[in-house]
Amino acid sequence: MTEEQRSPTGKPMVEATPMDVIHVRIASFALVFCFAVLVLSIVGRIWVLTGIVVALMVIIAIYMAMAVRRQKKLGGGPRSRG
Repeated sequence: MTEEQRSPTGKPMVEATPMDVIHVRIASFALVFCFAVLVLSIVGRIWVLTGIVVALMVIIAIYMAMAVRRQKKLGGGPRSRG
């Protein structure tokens, strides 16, 4: 087993940058909001809004995938093998 890396203050160090974590969290919230608007626009038969929301959801999903990919590129760091 390997020890967990810690900062000089004693806090566990993360492999992802804080900005990537924030991007993923905000994007996931935006996806939930877009899904709610999507359902309401389908129920209300507002097809233009439905198309706009679907396009927006695709853009957000690509943005999230890119942020997760940046996180993975940073490397794995020490891993526990037990």
